[in-house]
Amino acid sequence: MYSHDNRIVITLDAGGTNFVFGAMRANEFIVAPVTMPSNAHDLDLCLQTMVKGFRQIIAQLQEPPVAISFAFPGPADYPNGIIGGYLPNFPSFRDGVALGPFLEMTFGIPVFINNDGDLFAYGEALGGVLPEINARLEKAGSGKRYRNLLGYTFGTGFGVGMVVDGRLNRGDNSCVETFCLKHKKLDGVIVEEGVAVRAVKRVYGELSGNPDHGLEPKDICEIADGKREGNIEAARRAFAEMGEVAGDAMATAVTLTDSLIVIGGGITAARKHIMPALLRELRSELHTLGGETVGRVQMKVYDLDDDAEFEAFARGGMRPLKVYGSDRYVAYDPQKRIGVAISKLGASRAISVGAYAFALSMLDASEERQD
Repeated sequence: MYSHDNRIVITLDAGGTNFVFGAMRANEFIVAPVTMPSNAHDLDLCLQTMVKGFRQIIAQLQEPPVAISFAFPGPADYPNGIIGGYLPNFPSFRDGVALGPFLEMTFGIPVFINNDGDLFAYGEALGGVLPEINARLEKAGSGKRYRNLLGYTFGTGFGVGMVVDGRLNRGDNSCVETFCLKHKKLDGVIVEEGVAVRAVKRVYGELSGNPDHGLEPKDICEIADGKREGNIEAARRAFAEMGEVAGDAMATAVTLTDSLIVIGGGITAARKHIMPALLRELRSELHTLGGETVGRVQMKVYDLDDDAEFEAFARGGMRPLKVYGSDRYVAYDPQKRIGVAISKLGASRAISVGAYAFALSMLDASEERQD
């Protein structure tokens, strides 16, 4: 969707350290990005930087943009473009900033702001893993198609986005979140403490007996791979625990959404150390008081990045089923199934694609209402 649209949308990757400004047309960036320090500690300086960056991008364009669309980390009243609340990376915004209205007043075009997890999922649903999986299913001769997607980002936090039948579910309070679910292994602690950069560093420090190791997840991954000196077992277990805790949270959510799952973020480079535990958790079992076994997730869960598993996923359990009282047969696939995949777009690009598509979908919906 929108991969052949000629309209231009200005984008922003809003990090606590840097702002990266860009412009997209037809799902592709069309100018060199502009990077500036975000100055998140000082509201006046931060807003001045934002305006300066957007103006530098617009100055590179041959035709005017139709909208500004970007993700902002943290809680907000996104439909009204108001940022405020607990914002560790943007302390100057905590009392509330009408960012969308300010930018609309400044540039005279619509401004759309969303949570980064939401836009990651939306970008993957429209231009990433969801169309890719459906295309592979069609090529394999399967009649199965998927319309729903849960998108998770692993990084400084544990973000989530939900797309239902091609539409982004923003919730009634712009508060579709996962970070505050319960940590499987630490009573009374939020799950994000087990599924984030700091979790891998903490667990490695605890297991290696060196809490002041000063290593980043990339370094710990190299240790786990045997490419760097360190405690290999502690490194592997640190990533495995992250996968276990994440899988527990995902099982709760996907039971309600009945959808595919896509995961993005730089830490997914340690996929081979994370995914086995994550998949085990999704495939785990619970029991009734009567002793019956029940799957933690009611659907069979496949690793969609594994060719053999994808083949079984596409094949399903199709068989002929006789229609009662006749000689007629119908095709019947009783296997309920979902799958997990690592993002091929990467989190940053998926968020940008999501921001682009969201802006155009909102503009199109507005035009339809006016007609």
